[in-house]
Amino acid sequence: MSGIVWIWLGAAVIFLIIELTTPTLIFVCFFAGALASGVYSYFSPDQFYWQIGIFVIVSVALLPPTRILAKKLDKASAQKSNVDALVGQTGRVIKPIDPDNGGQVQIGGEIWIASADSAMAEGARIKVLSVSGTRLNVEKFTEEGGQDE
Repeated sequence: MSGIVWIWLGAAVIFLIIELTTPTLIFVCFFAGALASGVYSYFSPDQFYWQIGIFVIVSVALLPPTRILAKKLDKASAQKSNVDALVGQTGRVIKPIDPDNGGQVQIGGEIWIASADSAMAEGARIKVLSVSGTRLNVEKFTEEGGQDE
């Protein structure tokens, strides 16, 4: 094997290492291009311009499909986490809610400061509308899934 084969295979290994350390899925194209050029250089070690051409053609040809694949793999999770997961959950008022001063609610095992557009007595069921900092914006909740009138 000539030395040029080892240069292309070394470049392929370097591109593979870079790809494994970055989340971009771009260097895999260069890895494939270097690998293809290395294979070609094994059979035609003196045709250096063809080797470069194969590297460029394979690398550029693989960019669009890998970008599409990267976008599919990078889709945001639909599962909410942290305080965003509280929106839509139900709980109970543990300290009466006054529209001006707020109150406290319990959701699961956690106690939160809450505000609402209307007064709510202790023990009332609530549904979380939104989260603003450490305060939950809530509304009255009934078993049918709607608001009390």
